[in-house]
Amino acid sequence: MKGFSANLGFLFPELPLLGRIEAAARAGFRAIELHWPYDVPAETLAAACEAADVVLTGINTAPGDRAAGEFGLGAVPGREAAFEAVVGQSLAYCAATGTTMVHAMAGVVPAGGEARATLVANLKRAAAEAQRSGVTLLLEPLNPRDVPGYFYSTVEEAAEIIDAVGAPNVRLMFDVYHVGVASGDVIMRLRRFFPLVGHVQIAAVPSRHEPDEGEISYPAIFLELEALGYAGWVGCEYKPRGDTLEGLVWTERLGVTL
Repeated sequence: MKGFSANLGFLFPELPLLGRIEAAARAGFRAIELHWPYDVPAETLAAACEAADVVLTGINTAPGDRAAGEFGLGAVPGREAAFEAVVGQSLAYCAATGTTMVHAMAGVVPAGGEARATLVANLKRAAAEAQRSGVTLLLEPLNPRDVPGYFYSTVEEAAEIIDAVGAPNVRLMFDVYHVGVASGDVIMRLRRFFPLVGHVQIAAVPSRHEPDEGEISYPAIFLELEALGYAGWVGCEYKPRGDTLEGLVWTERLGVTL
């Protein structure tokens, strides 16, 4: 493990995006990750990361029309051109910031043949484009309690899509929170699917707060990641119980450093 990456989609929510970057650096984070940074010009984002001396590890493709219920476009039939556009947008931000991972969001869509075929075809095209830029596309199963109807909710389903796409730069986002809520048996699934893992995220189960509470033993998770040889960042994609800085006491409680 390189250390912990601050997911600024959730941490320091009272601040604007550029303020969150500064706050994360002051708190001791050396890396950050974002959901949708597209309201800030890519060059401005890159300058803020450089000034704060943090690495931007990853971003998401834009979710589409949230008012219409969209939460990703990759598996949505009829939205192929829109998906291509948001992938292009993400890759442009990667080029400007040095980011190397993009969560390619699949969307809320009934599972089935048409949606699956749409996603696989979209990802094959996107993976070829991303590979030219040295970017990895991540597939993240989202649990059905938090995101009802998302195209996949388990690592097994996402792994099947990764196999169907057959591109080396399409990998699995192993979010311990989502795996814990959707399926459980987290460590065994981590071991089984580790060859596909491109990034890891954490939060308490079931609350999605700091990882020092709930039913997941994060010291055991961290030991397993070390044993497996995980060399990436671990994304802190949790919703703070209160003040983000005060909540960082979890690192002391779990015996880790940022």
